[in-house]
Amino acid sequence: MTPIHYIELYSPDLEKVKTFYSTCFGWKFTDYGLGYTAFSKSGVEGGFEKIDGEVVNGALVVLHHNNLEEIYKVVLANGGTISKEIFSFPGGRRFEFFDPVGNLLAVWTED
Repeated sequence: MTPIHYIELYSPDLEKVKTFYSTCFGWKFTDYGLGYTAFSKSGVEGGFEKIDGEVVNGALVVLHHNNLEEIYKVVLANGGTISKEIFSFPGGRRFEFFDPVGNLLAVWTED
């Protein structure tokens, strides 16, 4: 089983989005540098990545898998297309892919 573990959203203005979700829904935020803020107290963990320009296709569903290289090969073998190769971030590594019908998702694992 590979559960949905994290949902990533985008925003050109992290302070504005943090104020909105904390005021309206009581979410809590933890900043990771100037370009990322994670949220909690929402029912599922997630975060907002700072982007330039407007938000298009605003949610990235992030799955968890214990063996990133293994699931990478499985995604490719079953018609997925890699959109971002494996990269590191604070706390883990991940890659992003399009499923066979065009949905963008990511898979991550701990360091």
